Amino acid sequence: MIRILGIDLPKDRKILYALTLIYGIGISRAKEIIKKTKINPFLKVDELEIEQINILRDVLLEYNLLENNLKRFISLNIRNLIEINCYRGKRHIRGLPVRGQRTKTNASKKKNNKDFKKVNEKKRKLFKK
Repeated sequence: MIRILGIDLPKDRKILYALTLIYGIGISRAKEIIKKTKINPFLKVDELEIEQINILRDVLLEYNLLENNLKRFISLNIRNLIEINCYRGKRHIRGLPVRGQRTKTNASKKKNNKDFKKVNEKKRKLFKK
């Protein structure tokens, strides 16, 4: 296995699809990265040479919002919404749909999967800092 950005890429997968295992890289960004590195997208991960792996690492480091940085960025945005006490922030705290979906008949998973009090206490502790 090859370890890139803290993710182990499986040997048996083609490099194009193995890159999508990294959080923040979808199929279109994976194709873009493959074009930049000029690697055959149908090569398997274990067939890559050391030079190709190093080039791939360098290109991936150019994207600063991947993996943990992207997760941190998203959580800080949600924290900001909660702090400014806007409608979307309140919906995040309550565990309800944020983007205007109906809740009368749908969104049962979003509403019922979490115990409101437990989630609310955890979020209050997180955002008091």
